[in-house]
Amino acid sequence: MQYIKYNNVTSSCTTKYSDLHDCSKLVSARYPVRVTDYYAGLVRRQHDAIWKQCMPDVRELEDDSQCPDPLDENVLSPVPGLIHRYPDRVVLLVSNRCPVYCRFCMRKRHVGSGDAPMGEGELRAALGYIAAHSEIHDVILSGGDPLMLDDKSLAKIMTGLRAIPHIAIIRIGTRVPVTLPARITPELCNLLRTFHPLFINTHFNHPAEITASSTVACGLLADAGIPLGNQTVLLRGVNDSVETMRELVTGLLALRVRPYYLHQMDLVQGTAHFRTSVRTGLEIIRGLRGHVSGLAVPHYVIDLPGGKGKVALLPDDVSINGNTLRLRTYTGEEVLYEDITTPLE
Repeated sequence: MQYIKYNNVTSSCTTKYSDLHDCSKLVSARYPVRVTDYYAGLVRRQHDAIWKQCMPDVRELEDDSQCPDPLDENVLSPVPGLIHRYPDRVVLLVSNRCPVYCRFCMRKRHVGSGDAPMGEGELRAALGYIAAHSEIHDVILSGGDPLMLDDKSLAKIMTGLRAIPHIAIIRIGTRVPVTLPARITPELCNLLRTFHPLFINTHFNHPAEITASSTVACGLLADAGIPLGNQTVLLRGVNDSVETMRELVTGLLALRVRPYYLHQMDLVQGTAHFRTSVRTGLEIIRGLRGHVSGLAVPHYVIDLPGGKGKVALLPDDVSINGNTLRLRTYTGEEVLYEDITTPLE
């Protein structure tokens, strides 16, 4: 497998802000920093919504209360690079590289632990596992970012999946339309359209990420017949207001991207400063319902620790006692979930 080539960050951002250097050196020793010139160019001022998502923060090093792998992905990995949590679908981690290393990443533990894409032997083992399990109908390509692979490598993976008779759906999770929209080329779209039914979920978190370039990128994908969804992470100080979320979700529909999930922040070590309370998320959903098209209202979900899966929440159906939520998983199991946030400074 091979990656595309692109220009890595960041002289434009690091020289503009004098206090970034010391913080960057300190934090990047543990959690590396990578930002495309394009995404850095969306920063309008220090500590704005774009800055917070991509620039290092010393609070990343102060958070030891959470878990490097709260969703038990390592436990749920029967072969390297493959996660099998739900009966009928798997996640295939085909890339360790992203255009931007988001500071809130759910796989923050992998950042800097190796940059190579999935190897040939790993791919064979993963395809062999999928072929041997006829209950698997849905494969989600993730990483890292799958669209960091070059077209030839993507074609090889997807051809291998389409050769397995029981695979009905292929999905790609990508932030490339947001962070490196120039990667979405007509050639890439012509390749992807040969593997229908194919779905893409992208990852817009803030209205400032909806630009002329990201609009063109999403248009090319939509014109290739690919249904587009969006998974937003609820981030304190970035998008944790009804007004910001309304602007984001209505803007996404104009791009032919349907809001799919609003994720409560996972309990990932190094990200506690981004966490809002669950009540904040519920109030945002309440503030969307009836005020925007139903097409624009995402599912608000918690991905439960321990690999128990996602639970969708609505403002009227959550049992809350203090900071403890009583939730029911897709298997019917009741789980107590502690709604933990760090104090505002």
